[in-house]
Amino acid sequence: MKVINSIFNFNSIQKTYVTIGTFDGVHLGHQKVIKKLVEDAKKDNSKSVLLTFFPHPRMVLQKDSSIKLINTIEEKTKLLEKTGLDYLIIHPFSKDFAELTALNFTKNILVEKLNISKLVIGYDHHFGKNREGNINQLTKYSHKFNFTVEEIKAQDINDVNISSTKIREALQNGNIKTANKYLGYNFSIFGKVVKGNQLGRSIGFPTANIKIEEEYKLIPKTGVYLVKSIIEDETVYGMMNIGNRPTVNGKHQTIEVFYFNFNENLYGKKLNIEFLHFIREEKKFSSINELTEQLKKDEETSKNIICNNLY
Repeated sequence: MKVINSIFNFNSIQKTYVTIGTFDGVHLGHQKVIKKLVEDAKKDNSKSVLLTFFPHPRMVLQKDSSIKLINTIEEKTKLLEKTGLDYLIIHPFSKDFAELTALNFTKNILVEKLNISKLVIGYDHHFGKNREGNINQLTKYSHKFNFTVEEIKAQDINDVNISSTKIREALQNGNIKTANKYLGYNFSIFGKVVKGNQLGRSIGFPTANIKIEEEYKLIPKTGVYLVKSIIEDETVYGMMNIGNRPTVNGKHQTIEVFYFNFNENLYGKKLNIEFLHFIREEKKFSSINELTEQLKKDEETSKNIICNNLY
């Protein structure tokens, strides 16, 4: 898959099969659409293209900094690499771009830049200035500019009611099993290990403090989770705590991971951490000793889940 950072940098002599959207999560419903796009393009000796935008349009048009996404743009790119797409176009979304009318978007972008043969879109797809474009206009334009349009029906995308919104809600409720089931892979976060206050080390639970650069990345609800990482080609399991550390009067949210049977120095390293199971809610303990005893129980619970493959 070739990644293109602007529509205007794209050139293809061959005709293209195109799909457009945010594709946040690249979940099982998305994967089904993309698989069909790739297969159909190959049969027609055309190139498969996924066009997405960054920043998210809501961040630009509504200045909505509250929106949280399942994937960072880097994570989404890695997931899409596995689908067999020929091209991923990540176009910078701006207010000027949003001013393109539906007709100009079709003519200038789809036809002239992407050399489109077929457009595959999700149900209720809108595009162009003020979201004026819809399936009816697209169908009309497709006759004018000689390409075909296929609308994926709601039930075809939302197998077992999969949607990015439902996955976000599951993660925000700590329902990791549901989120992972809908995604078709384990939800993860990617961040750098930074120095913390080293309290965990003093009570026998040394933790890696994780800093995530992308403010728009969705962080699951506070609590304790069973997680795993691949570190130097080895699978390492651990417990992650997301929260404010109320027992020690913490003032801001931290993300800390205690890896089982692991003693290496991780400072400065970048880790991908997969979520496997929600263990418990965060709570304030009456003392550090009580916290330590609970962490021992959490570790035992986690290892029991691993041994019995319950995640």
